[in-house]
Order: sequence, then structure tokens, then C-alpha cells
Amino acid sequence: MLKQVVSKYSSIKLNYRIAISIVIGSLLGIFLPGQKWIGELGVLFVGAMKGIAPILVFILIVNSLARGKTSLDKRFGKVFSFYIVSTILASLVAIGACFLFPQNLQLAQEASTSAVLPKGIGEILNNLLIRAVSNPFEAITEANYIGILVWAVIFGLAIKSHANEPTKLLLQDCAVAVTAIVRWLINFAPFGILGLIHSAIATNGLGIFKTYGSLLAILAGAMLFTSFIIAPLLVGLILRRDPYPLLIFCLKESGITAFFTRSSAANIPVNMEACEKLKLDREFYSVSIPLGATINMDGAAVTIAVMTLATAHTLGIAVDFPTALTLCVVATIGACGASGIAGGSLFLIPLACSFLGISNEIAMQVVAVGFIIGVVQDSLETALNSSTDVLYTAAAEYSGWISEGKSLPRRFR
Repeated sequence: MLKQVVSKYSSIKLNYRIAISIVIGSLLGIFLPGQKWIGELGVLFVGAMKGIAPILVFILIVNSLARGKTSLDKRFGKVFSFYIVSTILASLVAIGACFLFPQNLQLAQEASTSAVLPKGIGEILNNLLIRAVSNPFEAITEANYIGILVWAVIFGLAIKSHANEPTKLLLQDCAVAVTAIVRWLINFAPFGILGLIHSAIATNGLGIFKTYGSLLAILAGAMLFTSFIIAPLLVGLILRRDPYPLLIFCLKESGITAFFTRSSAANIPVNMEACEKLKLDREFYSVSIPLGATINMDGAAVTIAVMTLATAHTLGIAVDFPTALTLCVVATIGACGASGIAGGSLFLIPLACSFLGISNEIAMQVVAVGFIIGVVQDSLETALNSSTDVLYTAAAEYSGWISEGKSLPRRFR
């Protein structure tokens, strides 16, 4: 009987389960505001995320670098440049949107901190360097994401250069196992979200949804601007052709599927089939597409930057423009380490928050807010990430065709 219930529960799409939990949590918050045990579901969910997130970040980055491929030719350099530059530009778009439309977050717990907040970019960079060289085990246990990132890069490069293949396979298995744990956790996210919504409604009333709606509008607007303005601008500059026919093709073949799967990793076979339709070199796109699913994270950069600046604004932390530019780099690095599963980028928000001196406890509450709006936000994020994997792969190869005098497919001429 229990197995049947679990099977039935798991068969319902996560989007639907989250939507149902939001409705139920809202009703319980309105009619049963004094039942604090319901809110404990949210506390447990946030606690579980806090526990797994540092391990997830470390393992994924180490495995990504340890298993990395060597470059093929100049096409690979071009597509890599597309991935990195577009992610930086996406974070710039997000930061610009936050400066124009500052956001406040309503958190389930009181957002207060006794920590001394940084006063400028000099102090922030000093703190960054100190945290970067902390003990790697302490970095993981204390959720020091800057230290986790630095040591993960060092371990990954060292393993790639000096470890035997069985060691790399073991590391890959560990990454698969940790990702599976995260999937299990996300599978029970609706219960945690129900508790968080109950606490938020009981404390703040229905006005909480106005804040979430505004935040979602900023996220969606930045992602759509990146998809329809930034991405085609980059491709048009390289190809000297109208980029929109290619963009529309990529959105139809990849973006729509990615919107519903909410996983860049799960959309890799779809993207490779799209590249086949574009008559691209299989030896090239068989590497560039999986790489894009790992480091081409425009949508993740938008999410990380917007949520971090919204948290800073909520806490009254003044972020000047030089600090915001540095945050772009942090968001880009964090985005490149995002997991290819639904909601993977949310676990990288504490990395950027720690850069501004925001405690892990508050950052994980922000991650929980991300899950509440993730029904739409994560779908748009994945659609942007995955469709541009194909777009930039095609642009990198087509630019070589143009320089060699070869004709592009008729629909893109």
C-alpha cells in the first residue's frame, strides 16, 4: 500500500506537486495559522538543503574538471568563449534589472544577522581571499562556498593530471550518487514548500505573493532579454547574418523540451538531435553540447545574481557598482558549477551570498524562496540554458563554414 502511494506521488510532475503544495500551504496559513508544526516541514527542508549543498557543489566541480576533455580545434575555443561571455553578460543584465527594480524578500524566519557587514569592495576582496585559503574540510562543514569553489578547482585539476582512470570513475560515481540524493530531496520539496508557505502566510498574510510575483517578473524579464537580445546579438556579430531564424529553431527544437524537463543534463540527447538536423559535425557537438550543459548557464547566472542582490537589499546591504561587477564574476563561476537537474542553480545562491557576507542560514532561506517560484523560474532558466547550447554550438561551426566559403543551410542564409 505504501509503495503504491509513493509511486503515485512520484508519478505526478514536480511542477504540479509544488503548485498544489502552494495552494494547500496558503489555505492552511489562512485558516490554521497557529499550527506551528506545519511550518516545521519547511525548517526540515531548509536544514536538509543546508546539509547536502556544500557536498554537492564540491563533488560536481571536482568531477567536471577531472573528467574534462581537451580542446578539438578553433571551433571549440569559439563555443567556449560564447558560453563564458554570454554567462557574464546574463549576470550583468540581471544586476542592471536589480538596480532598476530593487526587490525585497519575505523570509519564513527573521532575516537578521549579527555579522559585521562589509563596507566596500576592498574589504570584500580581503574576506574573499581569507575564505578562499581556508581548510578544505572546514570549508565544506562550515558551508564556506568560496573555499569550496577554490579547493574543488585545485582538486579537480590535480585529479585530471595525476590520478588513474579508476579514481576518476569512482569520482564520477560519487557525483552520480550525490546528484541522486539531491533528486530525492527535491522530490519531497513540495512538503517543505507547504511548510514554508504556511509560515510565510501565517506571519505576513497573502501580501507575500505580491513580493514573489515581482521577484519572478524580474527573473523572467532578465532571462527573456538575454534569450532574445543578448544571445542573438552575440551570434549576429560572429556570423554577420540575421540570427533570429537560428534562434527560433533552437527554441523550438530544444527550448520547449527543456522548459518541461527542467534539466539541462536530461535535454542533452534532444540537443544532439537538433545539432544533427543542423548538419553539424558530430565529433564537435558530441563534446560541445555536454560541455554546454555544464558551463553554459546564462539562466543560472541570472537567478544567482537576482536572488543575491534581492537578499542584500532586504538586509540593507548597499552594493556599489564595482562590487556588483565583481559579483558578476562570482555569479558566472557559481553558474558554471550548477547541477544539471531541476533547481540545481538554487544551491549556488549561498556561494554568491557568502561573497557579500550574508550568513548561510539566511542564504538557505532564499534558496527555499527560489523553490517556491521555481515552477516558472526554473523552467525558463533551463529553456534559456539548453537552447543556447545548440545556438552557440551552431554559431561556432557556421562561422568556420563562412570563413571557408561554404554555404549555410538555406533557412539560415
